[in-house]
Amino acid sequence: MRKLIATAACLFATTPAMAEPDWAPAVRADYKVSLGSMWDWFHRNPELSFKEVKTAERMATELRAVPGMQVTTGIGGTGVVGVLKNGPGPTVLVRADMDGLPVEEKSGLPNASKARQVGVDGVEAPVMHACGHDTHITAMVGTARRLAALKDRWKGTIVFIVQPAEERVGGAKAMLADGLYSRFPKPDYALAFHVAAGLPAGMVSASEGIQYSSSDSVDIDVPGIGAHGASPHAGKDPVYMASQLVIALQGLISRERQPLDPGVITVGSFHAGLKHNIISDMAKLQVTVRANDEGTRKQLLDGIQRVTTGIGTLNGMPADKMPTAKVIEGTPTTINDGPLARRLNAVMAATLGPKNVVPFEQTGMGAEDFAYLVQPDSKVKGYYFAVGGTPMADIVAARNGGAPVPSHHSPLFKVAPEPSIVTGTIAMTAAVLDLLGPQSGN
Repeated sequence: MRKLIATAACLFATTPAMAEPDWAPAVRADYKVSLGSMWDWFHRNPELSFKEVKTAERMATELRAVPGMQVTTGIGGTGVVGVLKNGPGPTVLVRADMDGLPVEEKSGLPNASKARQVGVDGVEAPVMHACGHDTHITAMVGTARRLAALKDRWKGTIVFIVQPAEERVGGAKAMLADGLYSRFPKPDYALAFHVAAGLPAGMVSASEGIQYSSSDSVDIDVPGIGAHGASPHAGKDPVYMASQLVIALQGLISRERQPLDPGVITVGSFHAGLKHNIISDMAKLQVTVRANDEGTRKQLLDGIQRVTTGIGTLNGMPADKMPTAKVIEGTPTTINDGPLARRLNAVMAATLGPKNVVPFEQTGMGAEDFAYLVQPDSKVKGYYFAVGGTPMADIVAARNGGAPVPSHHSPLFKVAPEPSIVTGTIAMTAAVLDLLGPQSGN
């Protein structure tokens, strides 16, 4: 990322300005008049995965206001689908995710969320747009408005999907199971973007291959035999066994995975016991697993099953009390179609200026359930890109020892909404125009 920022700063200083599309000023005006206040509403009113009722209602209302848009709600739970047709031609899907996270906002923003909600797990929690999905759905409205106003420049069909539960990597799968590709026009292309706090505002970046890692959430139950804390020999301590398991899982990364194949196993939650002097009868772990290819993904998941059972055997647990591991949700890797990415990266450079299109760099192992929309057997070509969300000055200051840029999922997370939404809207609109424009043979 440091190299990317330095290169970007150099480009800002050396690359001459380009003329933006003639419709881009209308996007900026739309932000001033409407999109800015819309983002403010979304940011104040985040909702948890599969609980996005108010958000879905607002998005359905905004999309219905777009001339010619046919809107259907309740797809895959709270999902919204808008279809905009303009004669014969290819079909392009534009996706935006809408869920927030169970995080208490401490960003200091004047419109910081105060919301609380009971999630699908039955737990009440504070809710925050700690990953920028509020910018995604706002930019979708801006994109839909602009494309409806530019119907003289494209032919075909655009399917706008407002997707629930990306944070639980289950919303895209749920919408597909509810007939997304059978009840509505099946796309030739699927497009999406994610705001990126670590990328300077106004810039975009997309890979010509892998964009995001796979992700699997694994719940591990470690039964024990309860006893007095002063008499550990009278029971089987699940805290001790689960602690062994936490360490043993890292052996899958350090001693079994091929060192050049990326992989992560993180234990994010460890719950057991209620009192100092009681040996509990259960410990529970919540684990996230990441990989960049299906072979490594399978190796890690299979290894977790083996190690989990092995810890039970090592500690002499009876057959009916062996530890168990269950994958409760997951998503494959998100891989951009190579030729499509090269084509649309060139469109981004022509639209935003070459200085604002930087090489993609995978700096972590984040995941995206957009992958389900572009699986190879679907024959849908996918393009997923990042849109910068933090002013360059803030990023440079952080690099030079100033306040760090808050990461996604942090209670301090914030991005500059105007450049994020305006850039995302302009970039997405340009991509769709290229795919459905006269040069595409329509």
